[in-house]
Amino acid sequence: MSVPLYEIATARAGDKGNLNTISVVARDPRWYPVLLGELTPERVRAELGERFRGPVTVHRMDNVHALILVCARASDDTVTTSLYLDAHGKTLAAELLGMEVTGVPEPL
Repeated sequence: MSVPLYEIATARAGDKGNLNTISVVARDPRWYPVLLGELTPERVRAELGERFRGPVTVHRMDNVHALILVCARASDDTVTTSLYLDAHGKTLAAELLGMEVTGVPEPL
């Protein structure tokens, strides 16, 4: 079954220097494997790539069914110098939650 990510997870984004972090938490433990399969560095970069210039790293937090995505921006693209409308990257969580994910067990 394919659904938007927001159906099975919540997310929050923030920043530190030229890094953006996005935490994604499964709404139900049975959906955590879907997050593991779908939120790969390659897939996150495909969804949000225009904001990032460096690597995307995914950290697992198995005990709380969550992932922390660490996304590097250009070295001179920091909160105080960014030319993006959302310099802090707070809206990146909402943008990521709109992506379609597959393999969700029915029923929701």
